[in-house]
Amino acid sequence: MAKRVVIGMSGGVDSSVSAWLLKQQGYEVIGLFMKNWEDDDDSEYCSTRQDWIDAASVADVVGVDIEAVNFAAEYKERVFAEFLREYQAGRTPNPDVLCNAEIKFKAFLDHAMKLGADLIATGHYARVREAGAGADAGRFELLKAVDASKDQSYFLHRLNQAQLSKTLFPLGEIPKTEVRRIAEEIGLPNAAKKDSTGICFIGERPFREFLNRYLSFKPGPMKTPEGDVVGEHVGLSFYTLGQRKGIGIGGMKSHRNAEGDSDPWYVARKDIENNTLYVVQGHDHPWLLSPALEAGQASWIAGAPPAEGALSAKTRYRQADVPCEFHAVGTGGFALSFSTEQWAVTPGQSAVLYQGEVCLGGGIINR
Repeated sequence: MAKRVVIGMSGGVDSSVSAWLLKQQGYEVIGLFMKNWEDDDDSEYCSTRQDWIDAASVADVVGVDIEAVNFAAEYKERVFAEFLREYQAGRTPNPDVLCNAEIKFKAFLDHAMKLGADLIATGHYARVREAGAGADAGRFELLKAVDASKDQSYFLHRLNQAQLSKTLFPLGEIPKTEVRRIAEEIGLPNAAKKDSTGICFIGERPFREFLNRYLSFKPGPMKTPEGDVVGEHVGLSFYTLGQRKGIGIGGMKSHRNAEGDSDPWYVARKDIENNTLYVVQGHDHPWLLSPALEAGQASWIAGAPPAEGALSAKTRYRQADVPCEFHAVGTGGFALSFSTEQWAVTPGQSAVLYQGEVCLGGGIINR
């Protein structure tokens, strides 16, 4: 009997090609389309209806059954509520990390097992490897994708052994260009569909307008490090460290660089207690650079933290790994120190640790 794999099919090209690859590899494949957002599902920003049509069309071409399942209640309770709590507290969360841990590899996995699945699969760019010998025999590792430009291990760093042991990532060894080529070659109706962006399951939309519906906010002063008031912010929740666009003080010219041009403004700090937003001029202003960070809510793929010492880390997704020194702190926390200062280290984002191509886990940046 072929092993049964339930794959999350979003209507996008990555999960569609993944389903086809699994079928080619001899698995019994069942597609599962997840609906996880209902608040404004008829809006221009939430494309659930079209995504379902695309997923069902692909299932027909590939030759697999597909079922739609509604996880909107779980998403709102486990992911979106935490997302709002973090923004209200002035931090900048990463909903994709929480969404993977709580929905795609928990609610989805549980549902797949009820369908008699042996394994689940998704269209993420990452790899799973089972350690074959010695003390690590039987332990599962999360590895970066072969296509470094598409690697998504950063978003998967909270997965545990039970989840990884049941997971396949068919695209882990394949470059994105090859995925598009396969989609065209086998005649998938969504071969040219653009990749989705925006908040996990909610889509790409005017962000400030969206948060306005759910958060209370209070305007306050926008100051320079010297204490000069240069504007008014609309609410600390609506800004993130390192932000350049949308601050609203582009015309201020209090500082010029060596070429005589006005340096751009960046969000540098949030003073929650005094409801003050601090902004600086220049990409490399000292307030934007951090030699170290502290993180909490640590999650380790092996089930325990790595040994203290030299590792590498990402403090944001679109970033090359940087060398760091790792130190465990208390229960569920850690500290990282860097040989080169890191730009705009942001509370609420994830600091993810690596040893070569192996993703070890990570935590939520506190400061």
